[in-house]
Amino acid sequence: MYRDRCDTGCMFWCDSPRDVVRVAGPDAAGYLQSQVSQDLRPLAVGSAAWAFLLQPSGKIDVLLRVWRIADDDYVLDTDGGFGDVMVARLNRFKIRVRAEITPLFWRCIAVRGGVFEGLVAWGEGADLLGADVEPPHGVRAGTPQELTDARIAAGWPRMGEEIRPGELLPAETAVVAEAVSFTKGCYPGQELVERMDSRGAAAPRRVVVLPARAGDVAGAAVLLHGEAIGEITSVGTSQVLALLRRGFEAGARD
Repeated sequence: MYRDRCDTGCMFWCDSPRDVVRVAGPDAAGYLQSQVSQDLRPLAVGSAAWAFLLQPSGKIDVLLRVWRIADDDYVLDTDGGFGDVMVARLNRFKIRVRAEITPLFWRCIAVRGGVFEGLVAWGEGADLLGADVEPPHGVRAGTPQELTDARIAAGWPRMGEEIRPGELLPAETAVVAEAVSFTKGCYPGQELVERMDSRGAAAPRRVVVLPARAGDVAGAAVLLHGEAIGEITSVGTSQVLALLRRGFEAGARD
């Protein structure tokens, strides 16, 4: 079992569908290091880090998490329904690489609402990932809506909602600090990521948290004085996530 650790302050748990693969073999470490936006060299066995798999253009294919389970043995997980995109992207540049990519039918249990140590999943939260994980003792079962509310409150993007493969730049996601290393070696898409950072260039759009309004639905326009300035991507009980155009404040909304 691989987990982000939490203490007894956790408030609820909920199943969180994730697509999981194992990447193992003599070249696994070197190949993954050459492909993802995160520096995996400091990653200790049993630890994890967020990363992007990018297209050469710098657009995001997948936001994923990388767990190191041995020197040349890794587990990668991403939002449910995007495992095929992750595997296809990994195989795209995998030529004469001694590493096998194998699907794992693991369970992910999200625990939210407490005080946590170690890698943070979405704000105040932790994930339990493995073939036989069970909910933590003494923590109540939550609902998918509560899990969505926690993700939105943390401003954490989800594949298929905020991140659509081939459409978004890392700088538009608001999780560059968690998923990108600016000190590692080359990887596909690095040039644009580095150029935007070094020049301090503002992204064309960015993921922001906004108060929810009656009638909000994913795909609806965010309006200011009747002008569309963004698009709602995820809807929670009291907040929404939206992709807002450059130049507009997060609080600006009709």
